[in-house]
Amino acid sequence: MTLEYSSYLIPHSATIRDAMQKISGTILTLLVTDEREVLVGTLTDGDIRRGLLSGSTLDDPVNTIMHTRFHALSESNLSVERIRQYKQIRLSLVPFLRADGTIEKVYDFSKQKSLLPIDAVIMAGGRGERLRPLTDTTPKPLLNVGGRAIIDHNIARLKDYGVERFYVTVNYLGEQIVRHFEESALSADCQITCITEPAFLGTIGAVGLIPEFNHDTVLIMNSDLFTNIDYEAFYAEFIASKADMAIATVPYSVNVPYAIVETEGNCITGLEEKPNYTYYANAGIYLIKREWLSLIPQGEKFQATDLITELICRNKRVIKYPIIGYWIDIGKPDDYKKVQELAKHINY
Repeated sequence: MTLEYSSYLIPHSATIRDAMQKISGTILTLLVTDEREVLVGTLTDGDIRRGLLSGSTLDDPVNTIMHTRFHALSESNLSVERIRQYKQIRLSLVPFLRADGTIEKVYDFSKQKSLLPIDAVIMAGGRGERLRPLTDTTPKPLLNVGGRAIIDHNIARLKDYGVERFYVTVNYLGEQIVRHFEESALSADCQITCITEPAFLGTIGAVGLIPEFNHDTVLIMNSDLFTNIDYEAFYAEFIASKADMAIATVPYSVNVPYAIVETEGNCITGLEEKPNYTYYANAGIYLIKREWLSLIPQGEKFQATDLITELICRNKRVIKYPIIGYWIDIGKPDDYKKVQELAKHINY
């Protein structure tokens, strides 16, 4: 999460005594800036102790003891690998710098899971017919789970991974969803734009109505999912595999209660007693290169499976990413009850 970081700032001309007065139980690192507000160093209690032991006095300026080889993020060096390195060395406070070296934001990686360079599309236009009568007057994405709307769980988790721009496609009772985000605290530090379908456009057709994206990678997901998928690992696999599209999947096992014959032609070559087969089902969460979204026709019904098939036909790289954790598609009353019970045991 981004911090209100003004209390962490100290000018490079301030004294070591000033720095000692600012460092406290909650502020363990100070960000040292020059007269142009450019970040020039960092300062910790350890730096102060080392400085004093080396002969510095309390009246010396902090720029004589500050750490000048500091860690910082910017547009030019932002990557999942770098963020993973920071978390691995337990670096929590990381400034994000503008091109001129001034501080734009400060991230707290003890709470922020990652900073993924993606835009997100949440598909929220369905009728939720199998959940009636719950969805007669309330759109399924706004049904309450553990004290918040289903869709809010998904947006809040994506925000934890650094996603800042969201598109929410709406249709059935869409005005309620639009009003929800006009009033939601989730909109305070990110951009949430609702896109209204002129008609039901299938499971991915409404994405064709979105005029532009900020990033080269776009995440598309159904709004009625309850999952703890690791979005950073999902994105990292997408990039490492040089994929054009990645499909999150969940294992689906089939137990056959009989002995299955193995054949070659009409000849039996073997028997397998009561086998178990594992397949991977589409979880309704996708990462895709922005350029391929142009394959979605404007204003026409189009399914996610149509896009997947089209990419495969074009010999593009489409990969699967198995979800490790929980995943529930809230489609039926039993699913909704299961999610309500699960939510009681999860810290948000």
